[in-house]
Amino acid sequence: MQSIQMTTKILGVLLAAFLLPSAATAQQILRYSDHQPLEGMRTKFLKEVLFPAIEKESNGRLKIEDHWNGELAVAYDALGAVRDGQVTDMATTVPEYTAEELPLHQIFKSFPVGPSGEKQVSSFRRTYAEIPEFSAEFEKNNIVEIFLGTGYPVAFFSTQPLNNLDEIKGKKWRSASFWHLDFLRNADAVPVTMHWGEEVYKALEERTLDGLMVNVDSGYNLKAYEHASHALVSKELWLGHLYPLTMNRDTWNALAKEDKEAIQRAAETAYKTLGAEMDRSFDAQLADLEKVGATIRILDHEEVAAFATATRYQEVQATWAKEQESKGVKDAHVVLEKVSAILNDAMK
Repeated sequence: MQSIQMTTKILGVLLAAFLLPSAATAQQILRYSDHQPLEGMRTKFLKEVLFPAIEKESNGRLKIEDHWNGELAVAYDALGAVRDGQVTDMATTVPEYTAEELPLHQIFKSFPVGPSGEKQVSSFRRTYAEIPEFSAEFEKNNIVEIFLGTGYPVAFFSTQPLNNLDEIKGKKWRSASFWHLDFLRNADAVPVTMHWGEEVYKALEERTLDGLMVNVDSGYNLKAYEHASHALVSKELWLGHLYPLTMNRDTWNALAKEDKEAIQRAAETAYKTLGAEMDRSFDAQLADLEKVGATIRILDHEEVAAFATATRYQEVQATWAKEQESKGVKDAHVVLEKVSAILNDAMK
């Protein structure tokens, strides 16, 4: 009897020893690439909230190996990198940088007015849930959306005192979005394009540029306030900048069902706090701008509505949709109308 018990114990120890290596190698490393440094609200939120939630929900089976500041792929290469899945498994793929691959995604920036904070987060989520064409564009590029990060509202940073948006008329204003360039032109400003960074900063310093139409955090990070210290802002001034965290579709399909569900639960957890964190960070940036001497004025609803009318954005949208459909992008008008309806609901 003792011999049998001893044999059973030995077999148990051997079995445990055999299983240990399998448990140790069961953890899957997922490489993540981001074009921005780990310093802003968005990147810190991923690092401190979403990624730990993925590891927690998967009970440690999934671990995120994060790379920042274009270490694996710069902004314009991110979609290709995650699509191919050789350099990285996941990346934030900004639609604005890949207009040919993601034409319908350009619709988001075509509205001058829209929701912020929690309502903005909910609007993007509802859009993907109700309009399958957006996920279909990702599928064509062999990627799948994991988490929808969002951007801040627009601010107008001016080198000269700016009492209202009527005063941008005849002045040189820089924007990167082709939509906003049309908006500025229709509002009788002079739209200017130039590379973001030192070139813009010097143009403000030398007064060859009168101002920036840009998301408030980009202006803040560029220190635009050092030479363009007069700012008009509003949470209703919609930028529509989307930061989709996507995964290589082959990698996603290869995940076990329980790991896919773990990622989805982690995203749900992160979404619950994203809107409030964006509001907190937005207010903190405005307070910091005032501390360094910037003059900040919050536009009222009527002023924002008047600017939206001046941009004639619906005409711009209609022209764009017609051009896209002539290129073979199906139902551009239909998708545009659906997104418009969702944003209008969010603004009620």
